[in-house]
Amino acid sequence: MFRTLTTLFAGANARAEDRVRDAFAIELIDQKIREAEGQLKAAKTTLASLIQRQRSEDQHRQGLQTRITALTNRAKKALESDNMALAEEAAGAIAQMENELVIRDQTLARLDQKILRLRNSIETGQRRIVDLKQGAIQARAVRREQTIQARMAGASNHGAGSVEEAEELIASVIGKDDPFEHSQILAEINADLSHSTLEDRMADAGFGPATRSTAKDVIARLKAKK
Repeated sequence: MFRTLTTLFAGANARAEDRVRDAFAIELIDQKIREAEGQLKAAKTTLASLIQRQRSEDQHRQGLQTRITALTNRAKKALESDNMALAEEAAGAIAQMENELVIRDQTLARLDQKILRLRNSIETGQRRIVDLKQGAIQARAVRREQTIQARMAGASNHGAGSVEEAEELIASVIGKDDPFEHSQILAEINADLSHSTLEDRMADAGFGPATRSTAKDVIARLKAKK
């Protein structure tokens, strides 16, 4: 039971997180781009420091190489002059400088590798940030389109409701009884109930003289005048 509840809670939290990420996707993209740019800036700073150290090491190496060359020439001249003390002292100094030169060469080689790797990493990061910014522009365009479509859908639904309501109102107006016709029918009903039309109806049926003039009577009268 506890494991089931834990699973349900985990699923609910995951769905809630997905909804939040979707709602704030553009803001999260911008934040990640800023973080990537910050990391890239830090990497560039590190690269600048490494290059500065490389240049310093190279300068020391060149200076050391120059000293070794100069001291070697002096040691040769001391040997030519049979001054063994100075020649041996120079030889000792040359040996120390050559050992230092080996260390500096190794240091420069490591720096070259670090600089190369970091430079490649920075170039890759720079391209990815450019791609991210392009993707962010597309994401904003899609989000604007989605927002517009959602608004249009809402307006369409609201408009459809308004049309249906207008149609119902029109139908209710058209479907209402004609009050004039209604009053005429009511008057006829009242006349029938009061027997005021009984004589007319009996005359029309041929029982007794006519109570009102008809078109036949007018025609007969006109013929008689002729």
